[in-house]
Amino acid sequence: MRVLVVEDERRLAAGLRNGLDGTDGLWMAREQPYDVIVLDIMLPGVNGYRLCSTLRREGVWTPILMLTAKEGEWDEVEALDNGADDYLTKPFSYAVLLARLRALLRRGARERPAVLEAGDLHLDPAAKRAWRGPVEVELTTRELALLEFLLRRRGEAVSKREILQHVWDDEFEGDPNIVEVYVGHLRNKLDRPFGRSAIQTVRGTGYRLVADGG
Repeated sequence: MRVLVVEDERRLAAGLRNGLDGTDGLWMAREQPYDVIVLDIMLPGVNGYRLCSTLRREGVWTPILMLTAKEGEWDEVEALDNGADDYLTKPFSYAVLLARLRALLRRGARERPAVLEAGDLHLDPAAKRAWRGPVEVELTTRELALLEFLLRRRGEAVSKREILQHVWDDEFEGDPNIVEVYVGHLRNKLDRPFGRSAIQTVRGTGYRLVADGG
């Protein structure tokens, strides 16, 4: 197994036989073929989240195991949302680390996810990029998540509750009108500047995204 370890703690890195900072790790991952990448989150130069998302955006689909001393479910969520395949918190058992690396190796590199489309609206979920026609539109992470959900349910009426469950989470206790706010953001970025109305309000239900919102 050819493993790239991107880890700035030299003692740990020595135990894993290779230590690099984030900038060097990004170059190595781009230029060399690896079976799997072990990537620390807290790195100098380029942090692990940014390194991971950059590789995915550039089409590098080598399996990535995030390694970090940070604890908490949101760190894990951020790692996975940025393209990591697995996540392990320090301190860890080397037996568990090796087992997870073997599991990633069995899965192999993921194929590039299909681009979601609705008319001339396109979204690449892995690269976190969206276009209206040839024009790329910059969206926040939450806006991208909302757009992805609407595109995957294209043509269907979806309720605010469904959106909250999928784009936020079941434990969300804030104002449910946050959905209207983010739908407004998408309309202002993807519809109105292009003379479109693809994101429709369905009275008494929620919203629907259609392809021909001309």
